[in-house]
Amino acid sequence: MSDAMEWQQDVGRDLMASTGDRLALLVRGEGASVWDADGRRYLDFLAGIAVNSLGHAHPVFVDALARQAATLAHVSNYFATPPQLELAARLKRLAGTGPEGRVYFGNSGAEANEAAFKLARLHGGADRPRILSLRDAFHGRTMGTLALTGKPYMQEPFAPMTPGVEHIDTTIEALEAALDDRVAALFVEPIKGEAGVIDLPEGFLSAARELTSRHGALLIVDEIQTGAGRTGEWFAFQRDGITPDAITVAKGIGGGFPIGALITFGAASELFYPGTHGSTFGGNALGTAVASAVLAEIEDAGLVANAAARGAQLREVIDGLDSSLVEQCRGAGLLIGIGLRHPVAKAVVAAAQEHGLIVNAANDTTIRLAPPLTIGDVEVDEFADLFAQALRTVESALLLDADATDDIHTEEPA
Repeated sequence: MSDAMEWQQDVGRDLMASTGDRLALLVRGEGASVWDADGRRYLDFLAGIAVNSLGHAHPVFVDALARQAATLAHVSNYFATPPQLELAARLKRLAGTGPEGRVYFGNSGAEANEAAFKLARLHGGADRPRILSLRDAFHGRTMGTLALTGKPYMQEPFAPMTPGVEHIDTTIEALEAALDDRVAALFVEPIKGEAGVIDLPEGFLSAARELTSRHGALLIVDEIQTGAGRTGEWFAFQRDGITPDAITVAKGIGGGFPIGALITFGAASELFYPGTHGSTFGGNALGTAVASAVLAEIEDAGLVANAAARGAQLREVIDGLDSSLVEQCRGAGLLIGIGLRHPVAKAVVAAAQEHGLIVNAANDTTIRLAPPLTIGDVEVDEFADLFAQALRTVESALLLDADATDDIHTEEPA
């Protein structure tokens, strides 16, 4: 049995305190399951925050990694490799860019959005100094992407931010008021994942496309959390039938391997020129081989349709829960936000882990689900049981707290 105190001390001694406490010491995974150092199994309905599209240790992922590592891992971007070209062509096809589309590879979602930020600057030049983003949006934590991220509490320790970015309300009226001929680009998440899996208002993305086109601004859609089939479409923007100028992708396209990309459409594909951007590891043979294999498996196994079907199934389960805590369900496909009536999301996450289920508190009143795209009836049924147990645990604690408070307030004076 592991010494929990020992590994937690190691974390405190050796790792930067830039994240919260680690919840467990995980040592292996298979499918939608992970095991900790004590051998305890958990149903993983977070999948590395929408990363492990095929679950853990999927044979396609393992085989692609091993085969490419035994052949060619990295050569720098002075050279091209077959996996890099294959993945670029696959992403263009899935996104529907047409032959004029282009792909820039990085190593993460933040790097993809940094590239998109520079794309916006190249488009805007001196005449278009304004870049718009949405309040409560999340686009990354690097200095450039932090400026795009509409969360003041994240920005405050690192002020001043990169200039030129303005955050607007997520309404069509705010779009109409903000967009003019001095705007270089509008950044949009189709679903605000870090804000609590918040859907855009009806017609928002279509209005954004119409208004940005009218004023000559780029529409850049952040598909880092919503892409690679997670919402029941290859990319969430496709649900609205629009064509953006660029999208950013990461997370699920690599299935666990760190990779990100900026994908451009139309005239935006001609903005970068040699020397304007680069990455030593971006587009390396190992990462692109794995990502291409992951996307091929998602396509061949029908996992985009599975995400849509299992998402609908999970919504029925959640709507049918006999719980005083659950208020609503948001999101699409297998990116689901469960809205709670009380700010007890962290308590629900802790209770779920105690019962053997991994979920996430996107904020105080939202539980986020982002399971592997491979889940089926067995995993949905197990989730229903474990999550119901977690909710009952928290409801009981709330009742006990309420009773204790009532006792204090109703106690007769001595």
